[in-house]
Amino acid sequence: MTQDATGAVDRKVHDRGSWPDDRPIDRAEHDLAFWEQRTDALMRLLSGKGKMSVDELRRAIEAMEPARYEAAGYYERWLTAIEALMVEKGILTTAEIERRMAESAPARER
Repeated sequence: MTQDATGAVDRKVHDRGSWPDDRPIDRAEHDLAFWEQRTDALMRLLSGKGKMSVDELRRAIEAMEPARYEAAGYYERWLTAIEALMVEKGILTTAEIERRMAESAPARER
């Protein structure tokens, strides 16, 4: 969070404290979709193997472009951040991720 010359606060898209919004907060519990469960498991596996930390995940989520952040759901943000971190750390390339996604597309469509 920074302030400009007039004292106005420039907040990042994830910093929601005191943002005016009259939409109700959905507090309903829901079952996670299979892909959300797998995303959670992937993050736990990668952090357990020392490939990334929760702090790095948060940093990568907070670095998302505001429009992408707003359009993405909770676990979509996790996936975006995990991909960015794997590329940043040289574990995978974007091309490798895209190839693997293409290879798994038929399985995802079932």
